Amino acid sequence: MLYNSTQNASEVVSAAQAIAQGISKDGGLFVPQEFPKYDEATFQALLKQDYKGRAKKVFSDFLTDFTAEEIDECVEKAYTAAKFGGENPAPMAYTQLGDTKLNILELWHGPTCAFKDMALQILPHLLTKSLKKTYDGKDAVILVATSGDTGKAALEGFKDVDHTKIIVFYPVDGVSPMQKHQMNTQEGNNVTVCAIKGNFDDAQTGVKKIFTTPEIAEKLAENNMLFSSANSINWGRLLPQIVYYISAYCDMVNDGKIAFGDKINVVVPTGNFGNILASYYASLMGLPVAKFICASNANNVLTDFINTGVYDKNRHFYTTMSPSMDILVSSNLERLLYKLAGNSDTTTHEWMTALKTIGKYEVSDEVKAVIHDKFFGGFCDDEKTQDTIRRLFRQEGYLCDTHTAVAVNVYEQYVEKTGDTTPSIIASTASPYKFSKSVLEAVAPDSVLPETEFDMVDMLNDVTHMPVPAPLAGLKGKTARFSDVTEVDAMPKYVLSALNIE
Repeated sequence: MLYNSTQNASEVVSAAQAIAQGISKDGGLFVPQEFPKYDEATFQALLKQDYKGRAKKVFSDFLTDFTAEEIDECVEKAYTAAKFGGENPAPMAYTQLGDTKLNILELWHGPTCAFKDMALQILPHLLTKSLKKTYDGKDAVILVATSGDTGKAALEGFKDVDHTKIIVFYPVDGVSPMQKHQMNTQEGNNVTVCAIKGNFDDAQTGVKKIFTTPEIAEKLAENNMLFSSANSINWGRLLPQIVYYISAYCDMVNDGKIAFGDKINVVVPTGNFGNILASYYASLMGLPVAKFICASNANNVLTDFINTGVYDKNRHFYTTMSPSMDILVSSNLERLLYKLAGNSDTTTHEWMTALKTIGKYEVSDEVKAVIHDKFFGGFCDDEKTQDTIRRLFRQEGYLCDTHTAVAVNVYEQYVEKTGDTTPSIIASTASPYKFSKSVLEAVAPDSVLPETEFDMVDMLNDVTHMPVPAPLAGLKGKTARFSDVTEVDAMPKYVLSALNIE
């Protein structure tokens, strides 16, 4: 299995090099040149496996330069019951809202209580093995731009991992208080956290620019270092996300919610497009998905794109109560467009260049037709988000976070608009306790809220009697280690300074 860049198909690398390098030298993203095909016999075998077994199968088909022993070691170290609170790190929860059945894939049982743990607990193991195969002796500098959850999950995954250093940038006013406290109290001798004066798109653009600046790369090389990424632009981040859609389908069959071979829909609260792209990639392998329902918040650039074929980031940026989706440049959409454009690197490069220079592009009629056939785009503002949290808790006793609520609301819109009641997997991406203020305002709207985040956690627990995840409860009283704030233009200088490079 080889990989090439979405913007330069002549750059062909192994899986290990794609993971170690993170992003192509031309700024494109690495994609597999082909996808393994899973037939009925393959899925029947997967039905009998647990989550780890399913993960090992998927990884072995994409990471062909890894030995079976290496993949086994990575999976066994990543998905432990101690880290995820049980043998299945991504369990299904079944409930409903009114007459609408909800099959909720809970992806937040890991050490940072967000879906990013599903990939970022295994990425450090994949990366360290990739470095040995491709850049033996070099230290990896992990640069991360985060809208909240990726940062903490990456910090937790990479803390004190040999031959790695990790630097996380987040928008100073663009994450929840809990997310900020999670990052700024992070332990580990190889971690650095810094806020930027800007939004997530500014942070992401800044990180990409640092990656592709030759002078900075040369300085790292002189110090026996190289850049890599823990964002979903890294193939090692995206690949583990394919696993949980395949596993969820198997669980629904085993739980009697669907029959083997039945089609499903997938509903994802979407920001950077990696999570929903993983489900699309799973469908290319044989997972029977009928519709991909892309749920956005007020930053509805993806909704407009799916409906019109025009991607236009020249619009107002909203800071919402679902901050991990406060994104106007969805990086992983590039991978989908490359596939839909017939693996054309020149076409993809033209669209991405237009996005950088004028802030918009329009895809061809052929690509529009495929997107319209496969995808549904909808969005939900903060008021409807809170209403959905309130209704789901009061009617069914199920408590969800703000991002999951966006997905549930948009799914309701989809069912009402289309009448399609195909069983649907709804990705639940974070614990409600990561966004206690917004969830409290939804379930106890007449209450006077306490001043501090952890008092809100306690109050939400008192109101709902839903257990507080141990990783969040353990943060109470921890002192912040990091308080740096920098201008976007100063990010390169900050990185070199953090690495003690002149």
